[in-house]
Amino acid sequence: MPPLRPSFYKAACSVRPNVATRTLATFSGPAPRSPPSGDRVRIIEVGPRDGLQNEKNIVPLATKIELIERLAKTGLRDIEAGAFVSPKWVPQMADSPRILEYLLKTPPASPYPINYPFLIPNLKGLDAALSVGGNPATETVDSPPMPPPSPQPPPRRTPTELSIFLAATDSFSLKNTNCTVAESLTRLEPVVKLATSHHIPIRAYVSVVLGCPYDGPDVSPITVADLSNKLLDMGCAEISLGDTTGMGTAPRTQTLFRVLREAGVPIQRLAGHFHDTYGQALVNCAVALDAGVRVLDSSVAGLGGCPYAKGATGNAATEDVVYFLQSVGMECSVDLERIAEVGDWISGVLGRDNGSRVGKAVTARRA
Repeated sequence: MPPLRPSFYKAACSVRPNVATRTLATFSGPAPRSPPSGDRVRIIEVGPRDGLQNEKNIVPLATKIELIERLAKTGLRDIEAGAFVSPKWVPQMADSPRILEYLLKTPPASPYPINYPFLIPNLKGLDAALSVGGNPATETVDSPPMPPPSPQPPPRRTPTELSIFLAATDSFSLKNTNCTVAESLTRLEPVVKLATSHHIPIRAYVSVVLGCPYDGPDVSPITVADLSNKLLDMGCAEISLGDTTGMGTAPRTQTLFRVLREAGVPIQRLAGHFHDTYGQALVNCAVALDAGVRVLDSSVAGLGGCPYAKGATGNAATEDVVYFLQSVGMECSVDLERIAEVGDWISGVLGRDNGSRVGKAVTARRA
């Protein structure tokens, strides 16, 4: 693998420059994305959803909301808050409608807009998400009437963003969603179309891009590139490439992004989502940054895992990613001390070891 370019070291974690263009009321259109570039990196905090979904014991609703509120005070601009999935298969997410209702009515106080995406698997999930705000999925969202003068902005009627997911292998797709990759694309197309008609941007997760628990580590990067192009053509605003099993290595991650670029996939529309099963999450983050990626998914305290990938451990810890980005001179909107406090708190609440080395070091230093 060639050395990282010197320009990489100029560049910690920021948000899309035009994040302020998101309104606090119903969107008049999908929020334009001006992806971070240069020295800025946008962190997508996935702890409240991807981090908690694999916890064996049901986390109380009050704890989930408190986690989101604490994260909102750290400088994060994107916090994935829940998922409208079947409670039969993912019982931890059963109270996501109540979380969305809370965020629509009383979002955590913040000096800047915060994006709270929710995961949806299909049209039923989309309908459930829209119904929370009183917007049936069979109709498009009308512009709200002009509110009376008020110092507070009117409450939002729709989620700020929704996410869909599919896999890069048929084996994982069949296990996870009971359909092939091709069938999954067909099912998701009307979801994207309907969501965008409600002026809600769609983010797409592609799982197992660097290794599948059933097919092994040799997932075709050409397949990943083809899926990414199809999802962008479908209308998705961003593609998050998931190393679900944590099998990714620096050379294969580098190859993946090279193939994506050669296939015409805009790097600025991609995000990296790396699990730390084999201790390679930060290495793969560095390779992604060197390839031009400026959006990284991470989870406070390294929370997470995958119910369909045996042995897959947590996501890249947000504390570790923030420290790494700062160490190489990249701009960051996240306060390391504050995010470490949140990681220490949620680890204690869950009764589990803090999965962030940096978080534990920062906490020990304060003791």
